[in-house]
Amino acid sequence: MRLPIDPQADIARRAWLPCPACDDARDCAVCADRRNCVEHWRYLISNQGAVVHLQCPGCTHMWSVDTRRHARRPVGDPPPC
Repeated sequence: MRLPIDPQADIARRAWLPCPACDDARDCAVCADRRNCVEHWRYLISNQGAVVHLQCPGCTHMWSVDTRRHARRPVGDPPPC
């Protein structure tokens, strides 16, 4: 059963994190380069500090993630400019 798109969803509030349900961006070169892909974005429904609540527009899966865990860079990666 697919969920409806959340009423709080706004295309102007987006995030680029992988969807744990459909993993639709797994073969996308843009996403692999950690750039903002025009196809594989997620609705940013809300946040509580570093915890963001997201919905995938493709499969409508909703989930929350603590972005502090995603912000860590691999060893040897230069800091962003």
